[in-house]
Amino acid sequence: MVAYNPKDWLKLIFIFHKSDTFRMLLPALLLAALYSILLTYLSVELHYLEFKSTTVIHSLLGFVISLLLVFRTNTAYDRWWEGRKLWGELVNSSRNFALKINTMMPNEAKDTKDNLYILIGNFPFVLKEHLRGGFKSKDIESNTTISVEDLNLAKHKPNAIIWAIEKEIVQARQQQYLSAEALLMLNDELKTMANVCGACERIKNTPIPYSYSMFLKKFIFAYVFTMPLGFVFDFKYWTAPIVVFIFYAFASIELIAEEIEDPFGTDANDLPTDAIALTIRTNVKEIATFN
Repeated sequence: MVAYNPKDWLKLIFIFHKSDTFRMLLPALLLAALYSILLTYLSVELHYLEFKSTTVIHSLLGFVISLLLVFRTNTAYDRWWEGRKLWGELVNSSRNFALKINTMMPNEAKDTKDNLYILIGNFPFVLKEHLRGGFKSKDIESNTTISVEDLNLAKHKPNAIIWAIEKEIVQARQQQYLSAEALLMLNDELKTMANVCGACERIKNTPIPYSYSMFLKKFIFAYVFTMPLGFVFDFKYWTAPIVVFIFYAFASIELIAEEIEDPFGTDANDLPTDAIALTIRTNVKEIATFN
């Protein structure tokens, strides 16, 4: 995720980031410009094409396509914001989990407590890579409950971490380190971690319906590339920059929506899950030092 100052207007306007939609759309924008210039030349200079100059149809269609893009953007942002709320919930649950372990378990259970702290800190690192379809063993701290090698072999790695945590707290209960009430309270936090994982997977694995996305792209293409037919005799060669600007505006909104509808990747506008995971581990380690 890109860190920036939203009040620095000049910088935001004139600096192009590598993820800026202008860079991504540049070939298509050039194609639209060349197409508009060619159509203008054939119509104005050579009189090969004769069209009635009208912008009424495109004005009506522009209103329709604007509504579609608003719905598309809102839907994508809802997914991005839901993902952020889920990771915020994971932060709170991890802190509460570590605090309860620290206060509910005696000092005699130090090894068990240390293992649990490590597992809680490992979970967000495993989850973020799971959502990206990978696994980074260098992010995993070693513990005696589940090895890095066993975790690497697991098909669903967040489940493996949750299993290891459950195993530790059940053993702690059997060794009388936890009361029955404390076990239930810890299970609530563990359930929250599992629910966050499942909700993130739902966002990841349920993209915008294919037909809707395909229709919107075709609609934008047809709208933009028929625009010179209605504008050429009124605006002549000014048709090209007008078409390019409108194409840039509409296509950029669609590209931004595509990027943020899956907020768990490594794109510039995705959630800062790496930083959040590190925050969770840091907080848990600090809680482990409380007496």
